[in-house]
Amino acid sequence: MDEIKGYIHSIETCGTVDGPGIRFVVFMQGCPMRCLYCHNPDTWEIGVNNQFTPSQILSKYESVKEFCKGGITVTGGEPLVQIEFVTELFKQAKSKEIHTALDTSGILFGGKSEKFDELLEYTDLVLLDIKQIDEDEHKKLTGHSNKNILNFAQYLSQVGKPMWVRHVVVPGVNDKEEYLAKLGEFIGKLRNVKALDVLPYHDMAIPKYESLGIEYPLKGVPSLSKEQAIEARNIILESIKKTRG
Repeated sequence: MDEIKGYIHSIETCGTVDGPGIRFVVFMQGCPMRCLYCHNPDTWEIGVNNQFTPSQILSKYESVKEFCKGGITVTGGEPLVQIEFVTELFKQAKSKEIHTALDTSGILFGGKSEKFDELLEYTDLVLLDIKQIDEDEHKKLTGHSNKNILNFAQYLSQVGKPMWVRHVVVPGVNDKEEYLAKLGEFIGKLRNVKALDVLPYHDMAIPKYESLGIEYPLKGVPSLSKEQAIEARNIILESIKKTRG
């Protein structure tokens, strides 16, 4: 039987913000979300770009593994668009004792299933991007409800899969204290969260949008300062603390 192939946007070696340690990062092609602050609009289209087998990806990893000792992170786009490929890649990686991390929004989670459980069997860590805790505002921000995302977070907690929560804070979009506190309350009820990354919005993707002929949705929105990101994180952490008593 021919080995499954996946559509790959790009590969980055020595990634330092995509899980523990220095990572080998695979950017998958295809995403159903249209986040207003997306910095990879060239990953949106499904079923295009270069194709690789898991064996080919691991061969590339082996050539740089001395520099990427943290393991492999699969991101996107949205990796769950190609869940079968990611599962096979992680399965082969685990057979070589390579740490695996899945960076996902969880948008395609429709409930417990054999496909998801098999993927999680070979996943050491989930980096879950929670864009906005308020559902109506989440629809404005991404074009989708956040129900699948929050359900996925709760399922990961239920099965005890280690998770990092990632949250990009955008001025005037999701930086209200009520949203941050509500997010903290939600996280506080989960039992598997090992880290919280609060990331400041920036507009460095504007040139990429211009080169693709796409209008940048948040033009004029200022970048979030490091100090503002720390303040937002503190609000979330305080809410987590209150929730857990």
